[in-house]
Amino acid sequence: MALTVEIKNAEGKKVGSVDLPAEIFDAQTNIPLIHQVVTAQLAAARQGTQKSKNRGEVSGGGKKPFKQKGTGRARQGSSRSPNQKGGGTAHAIRPRNYEQRTPKKMIAAALHGVLSDRQRNDRIHVLDSVTAAPSTKAALAAVRQFSDRKNLLVVVSRQEDAAWRSLRNAEDLHLLVPDQLNAYDILKSDDMVFSQAAINAFLAGPVSGKGVTAVAFESEIEEIQEVEVSA
Repeated sequence: MALTVEIKNAEGKKVGSVDLPAEIFDAQTNIPLIHQVVTAQLAAARQGTQKSKNRGEVSGGGKKPFKQKGTGRARQGSSRSPNQKGGGTAHAIRPRNYEQRTPKKMIAAALHGVLSDRQRNDRIHVLDSVTAAPSTKAALAAVRQFSDRKNLLVVVSRQEDAAWRSLRNAEDLHLLVPDQLNAYDILKSDDMVFSQAAINAFLAGPVSGKGVTAVAFESEIEEIQEVEVSA
């Protein structure tokens, strides 16, 4: 089973359609799973570098700040005590790592769930090309034709340089490439607009096996060997 979404041009005319696989765009939306994955993503973004000094780390001597008796004040043993001015912090905050373990299958299931939710509510749109030449006004008009809702997520491929240069500074939308899609950014958006190149790249998935560089290098080696044999 496949879902069909229309491809429109900058003028709003239908120029084609794209089939979306049901296993990605018609999957079960597991809200507890999505909550866990988004919480882990936000936790991983925390620096965890906050730190305050305890009484062993602040400057100061070990002698008593004033004599034991005769002052009418409570006895004090050190000027570095937390109840002294300039003293250390009681229960000082220490650096920590906020990362949570999230298996890749959970991340993928959460992504498929939020994409399916957007598709069921007709919030996913496809544009044949954002803009042919760098133009913020033209690019905004093209992506905004689908919805006037506040939060818009635009997904373009890495090769669409004109689109990147046109929309990278736009304040009322979020710009991503297909391999950066995540459940949190999709949940924050009201609508999603894919360029045709971006949706094709997303459906094709990551390049598996040998990298392009390695394949090109091996082909060059084979060509050299063929030349040597023929010579």
